Amino acid sequence: MSAFIDALNARPRTTLAHTPTPLERMSNLCTRLGVEVHVKRDDCTGLAMGGNKARQLEYYLGAAQQQRADTLLITGAVQSNYVRIAAAAARRCGMQIEVQLEQRVSGMDAVYHHSGNVLLDRLLGATLHYYPVGEDEAGADANLDSIAEGLRERGASPYVIHLGASHPPLGALGYARAAVELVEQLQTTPVRFEHIVVPSGSSHTHSGLLLGLRAMQCEIPVTGICVRRDAAQQQLRVVECTAAIARLLGIPNPVREDDVRVYDGVLAPGYGRFGVEVREAIELAAQCEGLLLDPVYSGKAFAGLLALVRADPPASGPLLFLHTGGTPALFAYQNALTG
Repeated sequence: MSAFIDALNARPRTTLAHTPTPLERMSNLCTRLGVEVHVKRDDCTGLAMGGNKARQLEYYLGAAQQQRADTLLITGAVQSNYVRIAAAAARRCGMQIEVQLEQRVSGMDAVYHHSGNVLLDRLLGATLHYYPVGEDEAGADANLDSIAEGLRERGASPYVIHLGASHPPLGALGYARAAVELVEQLQTTPVRFEHIVVPSGSSHTHSGLLLGLRAMQCEIPVTGICVRRDAAQQQLRVVECTAAIARLLGIPNPVREDDVRVYDGVLAPGYGRFGVEVREAIELAAQCEGLLLDPVYSGKAFAGLLALVRADPPASGPLLFLHTGGTPALFAYQNALTG
């Protein structure tokens, strides 16, 4: 345990997130569902409307500042929460910001392309680039490198945040650290959680939290709700990512293969789109708890939690839901949510 914490502390890090984030009991939902459900409010991390990416960016910005970079580059979907918070983090650190928006969701309207996170990207002064392919991580990362090379030719010193699985998952260290925070919180609460539910996309949040919990000798099961890939693909990604995190930290991997749990029952109709289950989850959280979830990540994850509660046999409680934020995306999906 001490070797794990020492390894985390040895990595360069820039504080960006408001932490620790609170644990809250969702009393109305507990009554409605007949099971104890609590939420860890990582939508309250503060930076540019908050979200889980603030924790992840602390390690990327720490490395960027150590290298004396003056420009940050990142890629993501058009309505990427990561891109939005990266832009804010760059500005906080006095850096320029260049973002690449990937066309991962076809057939979307003008509101999707100009409102929500895109509006905030522009407000933060990001230079926008566009990548026409949505499911080409290697190509998107390679194009980022081309943009970075052009910046170097003009005298800039860029730092590139690659998000493909072939690159070291530096951002996942943010959730390995969050696991330490969560274990400390669990020691002061009488609730004994039997399950933790998180979104699972790049897998950095899911993998970092899972590895951190196991490194802290916490055996609570963690289920990742698939938001981009099916369960078979996502399970492999989490297995590989936890191994990569352990290599980054120079510690034995404490995650067993049977620790990796994923659920893709609410993935359809695919990334960036949602069905009746996700819409119900968003409305239920809002109308029961005043809790705002987004259609891409947190809403889909909460829909997954509801599906697990209603399964046969159902997931027993108490359950802990990790709210990863994403509020600005609600505005980009206003026509789909109100139509």
